[in-house]
Amino acid sequence: MSLNAQELDCVVSVTSPTLEGTDKQVFETLQTAIYEFMNNRTWANYNVKIEERIECTILITITDRPTADDFRGTMNLVLRRPVFNSAYNSILLNYIDRDFSFKYIEYQTLDYSDGVYSSNLTSTLAYYVYMFLGYYFDSFALYGGTAFFEKAQEVVTTAQSTQVSGWKAFEGDKNRYWMVANIINPANSALRDFSYLFHRQGLDQMYDRVDLGRSKVVESLDYLRKISSARPGLFNLQLILDAKRDEFINIFSDQRVPPMEKNNVVTLLKEIDPANSSKYQTILEGK
Repeated sequence: MSLNAQELDCVVSVTSPTLEGTDKQVFETLQTAIYEFMNNRTWANYNVKIEERIECTILITITDRPTADDFRGTMNLVLRRPVFNSAYNSILLNYIDRDFSFKYIEYQTLDYSDGVYSSNLTSTLAYYVYMFLGYYFDSFALYGGTAFFEKAQEVVTTAQSTQVSGWKAFEGDKNRYWMVANIINPANSALRDFSYLFHRQGLDQMYDRVDLGRSKVVESLDYLRKISSARPGLFNLQLILDAKRDEFINIFSDQRVPPMEKNNVVTLLKEIDPANSSKYQTILEGK
């Protein structure tokens, strides 16, 4: 039976390993508040079973506390997706947001409403929830995450009036603004074509039809080559490669993969991700 339950099963950790001489209790309170914010809200009109909740991890490392209520640090975000008929989870996103600052008063309620910018903490968390949902549903249905990416873009729009960095186009090409702007840009649709083909038609088929599933994985790489050729430095392409690099290597290092297929895939991966050519070479070396 499906229930109208919360969508996320999010592990949250807040640490401050380099901060000394400061009350650490506030970090435990903050961790609890973020955990409840992520997991106790209904973010989408989607019926899920408890065991179907979307697995993700948020690791926040506080590196600076200028005042009692001001915090700066990094946020490591990991999103995972189950693979059909297996105990294996495929990583959809593994990203460190290094431009994370916010105000937090201990025991305050973390409030958030769509279309309203109330704080950098809740807006950043909500933004990544919607990005998580977008990436997740894109992997199950072609462009299935569109509504959630649009929600994430709405969060970016509401944050344009803030002085806090990370939200604006002119601040660089690798921030929250560009992460969602790139993914919903029709010119970059190959990114989303890749996700659907790689996961739904590739990995999900490999349980009982290994060769067919792997052929779809190979086919999906052509979408990444298309993006790499058109926009080689694209932030979102790098996000995919960072999440999938080890997975590519594991899939094609399998001894059952024909040598010619291995050679063709390695050539293709080196073209898409030349900075990591030596890692892809290990596919041919059986490592």
